[in-house]
Amino acid sequence: MSDASQRNPPAEIPAEIDRWNWGAFLLTWIWGIGNGVLISLLVFVPFFGILIMPFVLGAKGSAWAWRNRRWDSVEHFKRVQRLWAIWGVVVWIGAIALFFAVFGGIFYGLGHSEAYRLGVARLQASAEVAQVLGTPIATGMPMGEISLTDDSGSASLSFSATGPKGSGLVMLQAIRKGGVWSIQRLMLKIDGRDEIIDILNPTSALLDRASTRAAASLGIAA
Repeated sequence: MSDASQRNPPAEIPAEIDRWNWGAFLLTWIWGIGNGVLISLLVFVPFFGILIMPFVLGAKGSAWAWRNRRWDSVEHFKRVQRLWAIWGVVVWIGAIALFFAVFGGIFYGLGHSEAYRLGVARLQASAEVAQVLGTPIATGMPMGEISLTDDSGSASLSFSATGPKGSGLVMLQAIRKGGVWSIQRLMLKIDGRDEIIDILNPTSALLDRASTRAAASLGIAA
């Protein structure tokens, strides 16, 4: 039997391999180059490539790879494609793990920053905020950015604040000079209202009420 007779004609696609190809779906153009399926390079076409081509390769990849390369047997083909699928899973797991490690590190750094802790302390100490949100007040993970240069820096963060009476979004801006952080702006936007509380500058009405309560507790006529 000749060598050519041991291999299937290019147009003949064995039914047992004409199925979804996970290696082609997960590795797209990398799999395509390795299997002689250059149409996989269409993955670089904006929008169409990213959204459509992985599914096209997953559905048609096995047939294209069978036609575009010489295989010793169906088993040889299946064995090679199985390895591509395994490597595809490994690469995607690694990429996802790296993504969460990078962004998890960023969120951890923001959540443990001194600027954030100072903002939370001022928020929870605010009588005006306590009156609106109630107590205790819980805060969410901050978003934004912090830049540091030697003993100076700046921070621009936002995070949620929730109490028994309501919730809102806190906006914080702070600067660092001589290694010491100070808050320049700390605002609370109440959910469902147009009201914005300037935590660093309580309203005069609240101050008057606080003074009245303090005077009453001391037995002094207001």
